[in-house]
Amino acid sequence: MRKTPKQKDQKSKSLTRAEEQVMKVLWRLERAFIKEIVAEMPNTEKGKKPAYSTISTIVRLLEDKGFVTHQSFGNTYRYEPLIKKEEYTSFWLNRFMNDYFGGSFARLASFFAKDKDVDISDIEGILENIDHNLKQQKGGEKKDEQK
Repeated sequence: MRKTPKQKDQKSKSLTRAEEQVMKVLWRLERAFIKEIVAEMPNTEKGKKPAYSTISTIVRLLEDKGFVTHQSFGNTYRYEPLIKKEEYTSFWLNRFMNDYFGGSFARLASFFAKDKDVDISDIEGILENIDHNLKQQKGGEKKDEQK
């Protein structure tokens, strides 16, 4: 299996909309041939699947960016993600928060609370999730310190 180099800077982690669609399929399937990716892609505005050659080109671009690797099977390739969905989601959300909310989670949350008319029970649920995640992180740090 050929590995591609990881990104050298964060800008190379940015994906186009088409690249994101292909990655979502690969993350769901875990590994796939181009024909399998095409079959899982949403229909275009014309009601057809994207062309095989289009998906093949996008996958090669993803491989060049370090998101995807492949394994050869004769003259065909099976592709799989090198970047986990959670890793890309974290990068994307951090970039979004930095670009639009000055890196402030409080501003982001406030925006959505105002814009989406969030009720207090939703906010309490979010805070409980944050508290739970922080406790898990601290528990993991303590285990690391004990080693």
